[in-house]
Amino acid sequence: MQAVEVGVGPVTPAEVVAVARHGAAVRLSEPALRAIDGARAAVEVLAAAATPAYGVSTGFGALATRHIPTELRAQLQRSLVRSHAAGSGPEVEREVTRALMLLRLSTLATGRTGVRRETAQLIAGLLSHGITPVVHEYGSLGCSGDLAPLSHCALALLGEGMVRDAGDRLLPAGEALAAAGLEPVELAAKEGLALINGTDGMLGMLVLALHDLDRLVRTADVAAAMSVEAQLGTDRVFAAELQELRPHPGQAASAANLRALLRDSGVVASHRGPDCHRVQDAYSLRCSPQVHGAVRDTLDHCRTVAGRELASAVDNPVVVSTGEEPRLESNGNFHGAPVAYVLDFAAIVAADLASISERRTDRFLDKARNHGLPPFLADDPGVDSGLMIAQYTQAAVVSELKRLAHPASVDSIPSSAMQEDHVSMGWSAARKLRRAVDGLGRVLAVEVMAGARALDLRRPLQPSPATEAVVRRLRDAGVAGPGTDRHLAPEIETTHQLVVSGAVVAAAESAIGEMQ
Repeated sequence: MQAVEVGVGPVTPAEVVAVARHGAAVRLSEPALRAIDGARAAVEVLAAAATPAYGVSTGFGALATRHIPTELRAQLQRSLVRSHAAGSGPEVEREVTRALMLLRLSTLATGRTGVRRETAQLIAGLLSHGITPVVHEYGSLGCSGDLAPLSHCALALLGEGMVRDAGDRLLPAGEALAAAGLEPVELAAKEGLALINGTDGMLGMLVLALHDLDRLVRTADVAAAMSVEAQLGTDRVFAAELQELRPHPGQAASAANLRALLRDSGVVASHRGPDCHRVQDAYSLRCSPQVHGAVRDTLDHCRTVAGRELASAVDNPVVVSTGEEPRLESNGNFHGAPVAYVLDFAAIVAADLASISERRTDRFLDKARNHGLPPFLADDPGVDSGLMIAQYTQAAVVSELKRLAHPASVDSIPSSAMQEDHVSMGWSAARKLRRAVDGLGRVLAVEVMAGARALDLRRPLQPSPATEAVVRRLRDAGVAGPGTDRHLAPEIETTHQLVVSGAVVAAAESAIGEMQ
């Protein structure tokens, strides 16, 4: 895989995914190195001045009033990193830590933080060699940045703390650096603070979640099409002329997908004539574009915020210049509120998308509402339970997603002796969004599995080319069709993997072209 070059400008979401999830190497561009050198020169001037400068020659937070003499400043930076590496709980996922490190490096590359080039290059070295510091679940309040998570990463640059190497072995950072031919750094003035004062953890998790949700929203359209089709619903409500009466762009996109997915369906055509006396489908079928579309529009807003944050240089203080000599200025850009709010918003729409999916699935299983299908899609109802308990699993996940939809960003616990008296809890919002994304994929998997079984039970009526391709993909992967009861958990997990890998969407697109 081609290395990602970090420059003065922002990294892209695709680059974040490449480095975080796929292990791409990283290098700093020459313009970035020059910008880093320029900011470092400014910090050196300020460090030598008699006037105290926050983060360079003072303490931190509530201790900022103490002026630190020159001979203690290296210790100041080491002490900052060591004391702030105070996380607790399970390790966070490797991809989260790699995203966090890349985004901190991206801010350093703007030339606004004052680190030395060797410090920035060591972060790139760790990423390129697959060395991942151990970061813990708890420790960030999402204000003054993700302090504890970033401090655990900074600690590794000193050759301290624990890391995982490219082979996922847990070992001391010093040993991993030596094995990779990397030298730890001795932090100079301002560097410790610059390494830990950013929204990089919560932003990295937002970018990864949005990448996954883009695929899951399209999967939801596929699942809804299978449900509408197999439950003998009408595609007329998805007509463009009706959608244009309410011109939300996400709604239009989802409706267009549903029209394409249901095109040339023999199942839909079988009940389109004058003999059909059904007036309206249930909301979970008829209103799929409205709900899915609102999810899409919300996620587009989240992407806008993520893009702005990717283009930001988050540190305090920062090196600024407006035609005069460069100077250090304190600011509040480290506050995670903009990111925290959209993390919570994304968790809300993930929960609702799962909720409507579960309602469509439940309709398959109820003989009073499934229009001629066997109860629970069972082979011999009473002897066989069919997909009864698969829906229980779905319902349990949906209930969990509703709890995860409670916003973290409305909470705040003052810290640092009331100096940091309002915090964003953005890291917590990001952690629960990751769980919500995982749960949504599992809920959609059950609907897809139920839809495939129901379409098989409708034969000899022929599904649309798109939904038929999805049914074939499941069957080829070992998810069997209708029949007597069998161990369902492996089939649910296989379908889940097909959902999250994009194979379900790819199967549908093989018949209709790229979905919106």
